[in-house]
Amino acid sequence: MELKEYQEKSRKTALYPNVGKNFIYPVIGLSGETGEVSEKIKKVIRDKGGIIDQETKESIKKELGDVLWYVSQLATELELSLDDIASSNIEKLYSRLDRGVINGNGDNR
Repeated sequence: MELKEYQEKSRKTALYPNVGKNFIYPVIGLSGETGEVSEKIKKVIRDKGGIIDQETKESIKKELGDVLWYVSQLATELELSLDDIASSNIEKLYSRLDRGVINGNGDNR
C-alpha cells in the first residue's frame, strides 16, 4: 500500500470530535500509542532478555499501525501529505549522510 492510499483510507475511520479542525486529538493519541510501543519494548528487555519473539513482534506491529494511523490523521489535519512528509524526511537524511552529519544533535545540521 502506498502512503497516499493509506492516508485516504485511514481518514474514513477518523471518528473523533471536530474531525478536520482538531489537530490536538491525534497528537494526544500519537503520544499514547508511542508510549505503548515503548512499554512493549521495555517488557522485552525486562522479561525476555531483549529477545523479541514472533508474538511480541506481531503485537508491536499492531501498535506501530496505531502510531501510523495517528501520524496520518495529524498530517491530514495539518493539510500535509504523508508522501511529502516521507520525501522531505529522506531528503533531509540523505543530505546529512552526504555531509557526514548523520550523527549528532539538532534539527539544523
